Amino acid sequence: MTHTSAPTPVRTAQRLSAADWIGLGVLALLLVVGLSWSKWLPYWDKAWTMSQTSLWDGAPLFDAAGDTVSLTGAWDFTLVYFTAVWKALLVALLVAAAVDALGPRDWLLRLLNRRSHTSQSLVGAALSMPSMMCTCCAAPVAAGLRDSGVRRSAALAYWVGNPLLNPAVLIFLALVLPWQYLAVRIVFALLIAVGAAALIGRWVSGPAEVAPEPTAASANLSALPLRYLRSLARFTLILVPEHLALVFVIGLIAPWLTGVFGLEAQLGAGAVLIVAVAATLLVIPTGGEIPIILTLVPLGVGAGVTGALLIALPALSIPSMVMVGKAMGWKSTAAMGTAVAVAAVLAGGVLALLS
Repeated sequence: MTHTSAPTPVRTAQRLSAADWIGLGVLALLLVVGLSWSKWLPYWDKAWTMSQTSLWDGAPLFDAAGDTVSLTGAWDFTLVYFTAVWKALLVALLVAAAVDALGPRDWLLRLLNRRSHTSQSLVGAALSMPSMMCTCCAAPVAAGLRDSGVRRSAALAYWVGNPLLNPAVLIFLALVLPWQYLAVRIVFALLIAVGAAALIGRWVSGPAEVAPEPTAASANLSALPLRYLRSLARFTLILVPEHLALVFVIGLIAPWLTGVFGLEAQLGAGAVLIVAVAATLLVIPTGGEIPIILTLVPLGVGAGVTGALLIALPALSIPSMVMVGKAMGWKSTAAMGTAVAVAAVLAGGVLALLS
């Protein structure tokens, strides 16, 4: 049965108070300084180096888990993963708390809650591009947006747009892989971040979709620090242990899951479907799909499988879906997971045709 969301209530724009302006200033500062430190400057250096060498520096993340299932391999995988993402995860938690506790809610909702679901997903996808986070690091911010009353389509688009529309990763793809990979990535990233997010926002709705009435960040300037620390503690104490435990589980079963990459010779086209589903569950840092594809191509793995990995690996993971599940709604989260797996299969088919 198809549902339609309730129309966005018409709100009268409120003048920002001194506390609102300070909250916005802190949020902007965290974004600019945090992203410069964790993303923009490191990616600029990496892109410059790759432009000179046309080589990817680093091995696939799953090598850390070893060839057989073991607790040692799972722990090594967890350490390697968190070494790669801890900066971005820290910034994500700081920003998520700022969105929740400091940003004027009325301003935030007017920015993201547009009239149509397509407009909402377009804005969410556009705002995701500068933050360049992997799916797990984007999850706290996306959950914070949703908890603040941002509509589902915009929050979903921001969540999946971060890993799929990451400008740095698109540049990396252009530097080390044939043009077909970049073209397929851009087309299917837009189909997921804009198209699928809008459709899910339209079809999966209910009482929780009605945004709460906006409130100012705080009328009392002195209350802002405590309000922010309380929000930061809530995000950290809930999401970080959850994330750590789920990444450890992925590391434990990674040798078995990554074994599906070799099924192509036995199952043919059916391997693309299996790989798409398995890759949707796996967790990787930003750009982690590139060394995996670069490793598989010389081994003779076909474009169908590598095309599916190009979309499914970065877009989602079990830890990411669990972290946003309550805020987005489990039905919406499952629908996005299904959309990513289907898009990955189609991407593999298109890449095979182009190749």
